[in-house]
Amino acid sequence: MPHSIFGPHDEYVYAITALLPLSAAMLVFQVNPYHALVIRGILGAVAALVYTLLGAADVALTEAMVGTMLAVTLYAVAVRSSMVLRLGVLKDEAIALRLFPEASDQPSNPSSPLPIESPLKSLIDDLRITFGKYHLRLELIPYLSPEDLQQALLEKEVHLTCTQLEADDPSTPHDVAVKTAYQTATRLRRIYDILQAELPSSPAIAYVGPPTPGAKQP
Repeated sequence: MPHSIFGPHDEYVYAITALLPLSAAMLVFQVNPYHALVIRGILGAVAALVYTLLGAADVALTEAMVGTMLAVTLYAVAVRSSMVLRLGVLKDEAIALRLFPEASDQPSNPSSPLPIESPLKSLIDDLRITFGKYHLRLELIPYLSPEDLQQALLEKEVHLTCTQLEADDPSTPHDVAVKTAYQTATRLRRIYDILQAELPSSPAIAYVGPPTPGAKQP
């Protein structure tokens, strides 16, 4: 009969080995990509430890250096760059609302017609919360004019845009806060479906991408 390479007092080895399928199952069923990176590092560390206990020091070193450190680093870079949703906004409006970190340190302009609490800021906050459920980070990209925004969307520089619709009362003076509606446009059908499902109260959601076979056009 074959004999085990472990002694009678090496039960801890079996416990450590049991962590391999457990951590692998947690990795497979993990939804959050950032949590999956942490679990992938734990899986590699457990595997390297098991290889060391089995006497395969060279395999353990390879697993620790390549299978764990290098792989997790590359995965982190890929996740960080791919889980970003670029939102195009007008630069003047974004600066007036202090939506950029560098604008927060600057004094506000008293003549700006946009209040700090505006429909645009509320819409962007709603977008952050909505796409945060899908582990997407919202990045604001400023443009000088609505035409530049439209061109950036068509040229796939951004994933979606927020543009101002006509004011409710054009005769209202600029120094009076006007409740202005904003239209959200996207070139990605999946983003459009998410917005339709998560933000049904949004004033306008437009899809400008190619038609999807079998999909109902907005």
